[in-house]
Amino acid sequence: MKNIRDLYLEEIENDLLEIGEKKYRAKQIFAWLFRGVDSFDEMTDLSKELIIKLKEIYYIKNLEIANFVESKDGTIKYLMRLNDGNCIESVKMKYKYGNCACVSNQVGCKMGCNFCASAKIGFVRSLTPGEIVSQILEIEKQSGEKISNVVFMGIGEPLDNYDNVLKAINLINNPKGLNIGARHISISTCGLVPKIKQLADENELQCNLCISLHSSRDEVRTSMMPINKKYSIKEVIDACKYYIEKTNRRITFEYALVDGVNDSYEDAMHLAKLLKGMLCHVNLIPINKIKDGIYEKSSTDKILAFRDALNSKGIVATVRRELGSDISAACGQLVRQTKEE
Repeated sequence: MKNIRDLYLEEIENDLLEIGEKKYRAKQIFAWLFRGVDSFDEMTDLSKELIIKLKEIYYIKNLEIANFVESKDGTIKYLMRLNDGNCIESVKMKYKYGNCACVSNQVGCKMGCNFCASAKIGFVRSLTPGEIVSQILEIEKQSGEKISNVVFMGIGEPLDNYDNVLKAINLINNPKGLNIGARHISISTCGLVPKIKQLADENELQCNLCISLHSSRDEVRTSMMPINKKYSIKEVIDACKYYIEKTNRRITFEYALVDGVNDSYEDAMHLAKLLKGMLCHVNLIPINKIKDGIYEKSSTDKILAFRDALNSKGIVATVRRELGSDISAACGQLVRQTKEE
């Protein structure tokens, strides 16, 4: 059986023609799917005969909210259980411009970044497009609020699940789907160079690309992110320049500040030199402390000084607002806690 939420409208149309049904029924079914229904029986404008046929080839429900915790700032973190029993996390964050969903794209992660709780889970498998999209639908259903922005910054490396993530983005972006504009969707990657170039060459979507950089020095970045052994900072920056040239879109560089590791004035100057002349923005992130983690967050004074040093060199830098710190909202922490319990 197929997860029907994995499919484009055109794929559902083709399936219906194969079982002797009218093509136009696919639009009705597709609309119901993105209203968040869990069963074909909820599709009240379909005949009983068609519903029986649909149940023979498809299923809808592929995850459920197993638990959630809400922060005093309104951030909600969800533990979502998949059909196979594996768990992932999703987060709803409230901003002035609307509600943002942070979604996972894999069960666990291969990348092994040692400041991230997801690395402690271990990689199990990648999510399908329908499992990715369903996170947003479940958040909307539970919260009673619409999602206006989506970030692929939860568990997993999006460019390691390239095809499924792009298909999910197309479903999210589809006017007949969730109808969330591509410019309200962000992909965060640790820097898989060939996939950054592939994304640039396809240039299908006007979504935002974020690069987890975290240091401008190879030895420091390698100590934080093992992927740097495979793709050096120079290779990542060259791929980013290629992306900017092909798409004319600004890249965001994410930089998690770690006390005594990458937060000095010299680090800021080195980063400014590396990014000089690029169409980019630096998002400074106060690092989240994780259980058994070796890193400590930089002081507020150091974070602000780092920002000001970058700005003084013409590099636009801002400090990301901390949300959900009282509920361990950083990706991987709730799954890890649940496994240990």
